Amino acid sequence: MNPTTITLLFLLFAVVMFVFEKIPLGVTSMIVCCGLVVTGVLDVKTAFAGFIDSNVILFVAMFIVGGAFFETGMANKIGGIVTKFAKTEKMLIIAIMVIVGLMSGVLSNTGTAAVLIPVVIGIAAKSGYSRSRLLMPLVFAAAMGGNLSLIGAPGNLIAQSALEEMNLSFGFFEYAIVGMPILICGILFYATVGYRFLPNKKVSGDGGTFDDTKNFDDVPKWKQTLSLVILVLTLLAMIFEKKIGIKLCISGCVGALALILTGVISEKDALKSIDLKTIFLFGGTLSLASALCQTGAGAMIAETVMGALGESPSPYVLTFVVFILCCIMTNFMSNTATTALMVPICLSIAQGMGADPRAVLMACVIGGSCAYATPTGMPANTMVVGAGGYTFMDYVKSGLPLIVIATIVSMVILPIAFPFFP
Repeated sequence: MNPTTITLLFLLFAVVMFVFEKIPLGVTSMIVCCGLVVTGVLDVKTAFAGFIDSNVILFVAMFIVGGAFFETGMANKIGGIVTKFAKTEKMLIIAIMVIVGLMSGVLSNTGTAAVLIPVVIGIAAKSGYSRSRLLMPLVFAAAMGGNLSLIGAPGNLIAQSALEEMNLSFGFFEYAIVGMPILICGILFYATVGYRFLPNKKVSGDGGTFDDTKNFDDVPKWKQTLSLVILVLTLLAMIFEKKIGIKLCISGCVGALALILTGVISEKDALKSIDLKTIFLFGGTLSLASALCQTGAGAMIAETVMGALGESPSPYVLTFVVFILCCIMTNFMSNTATTALMVPICLSIAQGMGADPRAVLMACVIGGSCAYATPTGMPANTMVVGAGGYTFMDYVKSGLPLIVIATIVSMVILPIAFPFFP
C-alpha cells in the first residue's frame, strides 16, 4: 500500500473517530501520529514535530499566563467590570465577539484568543453564564477577525507572496472587503438565533484548565496587579511582534517565566494549568497535516475535485468549489497548510482561464479561514476544548451554520469586488 493511500485511510479514521468520539480526541490524534510512523509514511522526527510547533509552545505558555491571571482572581475582577455593562448573555456574546474580532484583525488570531480566554472564563464565572456558551463565540470571532487585514492570519501573507511574484498584491485592509461583512453577519447570527446552537455544558472545577470555584479573598493584591501587568506586557509584545523581532511563542514563554520567578504562580500550579488534552490533540493532528502535504494526498484531493470541473469551468462555479474545498480541508489541516497547498493550484487554474488570480486567491484565503466545524481546525479551537468541556460534535453543530453564512456572504461579495475578468 502506497503512502498516499495510507494517509487517506488515516484521515478517514481520524474523521470517524472525531465524530463518534468512542475514544478521547487526544488518543485518536496519537494513534494517527504513531500509526504514520509504524507504516513508514513519516519518520519519527517529522511525525512528532508538532509537539515542538510554535503554536504548541504558545499554548503551554499562555495556559500558564492565563492560569496565573485566573488563580490570582484578576480574571474574575475584570469579569465583574464587563458584566456591569453587559447585562444579558446575548450582550456578552456581542461584546466578546466585537472585541476579539477587531483585535484579531491586527494581531495574531491565535495570540488574541490565547490572551482573552482566561478573561472570558472570568466573565463567565462572575456573570453566572456557562463558559461553554462564551468561549466558542470567542474563537469563532478570532478566526473571522483574521480576515480583516493582511497580517490577520498567516494564510493571508502566503497568498500575498504568490501575487507579488506576478507583480500583483492585495491592499493592507483589502481582505476586509469580504472579512468584515462575514464578521458582522457572524456576530448578528450568534446574537439572534445562533446562540441556540451554542453548547451549554456544566464544566466542573477539574473539567477544564481553570477552576472557577476558588475563593480569591486571601490572594495578595500585588499578585493580582502583577498578573495583570505581565498579561498586558505579553499582549503588547505580541502586538509589536514584527517591531521587536520576538516571536509570539517566545513572548508567551517570557511572560510565563516572569510569573513563576516572581512567585505570582507556583511551579506546581503552573504545570497544573497546562491542558495536556489540548497538547496531545493538536501536536498529534499536525502529523496528519504533514502526511497530507508530504505524500501529495492533500494535493490529490484538491486536483481531483478541480479536475471534475472540466477544462473551462464557470467562474462562479470555480469560486464556489475553491471556497468549499478550502473550507473542508482547513477543518482537518491548519489554515496555513490549506492555503499553502491550494494557492499554487488556484493560480495555475486562474492563469489557464486567463482570469484575475486575485479573485481565485481571495476565495482560497477566505475559505481557508472557515475552520469552525472541528476542534482541530485552528489552534484557538483546540485551546478551549478542555476549558469549555466540548466534544467534536459541539463544534460541528455550532460551526457549520457559520460556514454556511460565510459561504453565502462570500459568494455575493467575491464576484462583485473581485471579478474574474475585470
